[in-house]
Amino acid sequence: MASKHEIKRFRANLSDELHSAALYETLAKVEEDETRKQVYSDLAKSEREHAQVWAEKLRVNGVRPKGSGQAVKTRLMRTLVHFFGAGFVLPTLAAAEYADRNKYHGQPDAGRMSADEHHHAAVVQTLARGGDPDMSQGARIAAAESWHKGVASGNDLRAAVLGANDGLVSNFCLIMGVAGAGTGNKAILLTGLAGLIAGACSMALGEWLSVTNARELASTQIAKEADELETSPEAEEHELALIYRAKGLEAGEAKRVASQIMRDKDKALDTLTREELGLDPAELGGNPWSAAGVSFCLFSVGAIFPVMPFLWTRGFSAIAQCIVLSALALASIGVFTSLFNGRSAAFSALRQVAIGLIAAGFTFGVGRLLGVSVS
Repeated sequence: MASKHEIKRFRANLSDELHSAALYETLAKVEEDETRKQVYSDLAKSEREHAQVWAEKLRVNGVRPKGSGQAVKTRLMRTLVHFFGAGFVLPTLAAAEYADRNKYHGQPDAGRMSADEHHHAAVVQTLARGGDPDMSQGARIAAAESWHKGVASGNDLRAAVLGANDGLVSNFCLIMGVAGAGTGNKAILLTGLAGLIAGACSMALGEWLSVTNARELASTQIAKEADELETSPEAEEHELALIYRAKGLEAGEAKRVASQIMRDKDKALDTLTREELGLDPAELGGNPWSAAGVSFCLFSVGAIFPVMPFLWTRGFSAIAQCIVLSALALASIGVFTSLFNGRSAAFSALRQVAIGLIAAGFTFGVGRLLGVSVS
């Protein structure tokens, strides 16, 4: 009989495999490209086979397997796929696959599953970059190597969740601090709206500056790379060969690929920009104005929740409703964070609510002390 720890591990593995299988099946349903649809179907089949292994281990030990892959975060991710398409959630899924590629390392009863997970991670990363999932193994290694460098930051879903969270927590704490000082309803409402506008403008300006500076730095680096390509092409070809050797290609193959790329200077510059600098020449960090606009909107969406009760009520009732509404919003954000932090939706939601309420309670106490001292 397996120990309690092993049973817990079997259940966790089963849940993870069912979650992945359900997502790949959903992606296969919405995908229009036949090649990608087949890839998603193959991945789903593989994950189902893995799930059967862990389910059987539980049955052998007299434990009835539970779960059908429809956990809260699974349903949420599938909903996002249906509403926004595969491209919106694929970076999150690829990041999770990359982070979990070694999850079966050290589990002797996992068989070939560890190798399968490494393969899945490489394939999904390639799909997330818009590449061909049928490319050669050496090319896939090269694509995955440059892609995962930006996996944590180049994620629309993650950015959206964190942007809304910033607005919610900052304005919630601001309003509770002012409320703790005993300020009237009108002053609290004005403070909350001012905090929303000021915070959203600050976030938008910060995002604009960040993207603009990133674009300017990237342009400078690319210009230097182009100059080096003109003045010392042999050195750049040698660099390319070393890059591809580091990615797993044989020395002879790496030199051949580098030599072929160097025949076209534009292609060579594009490749060096992606592989050596880790930049996408077509993006260069994105559009600063759209980034600023999105940041403004996301912050505002989160910041409006604590303000809303003061629009229709006042006094203790408004404060109580502010806390309840903010807690619900914090829980929702916690559920979304479970999509890319590897924890359960319930744990993420409770943690988010607890931290938010502690922060708001602290600012309420500070406001109370300041209000008493000033009065």
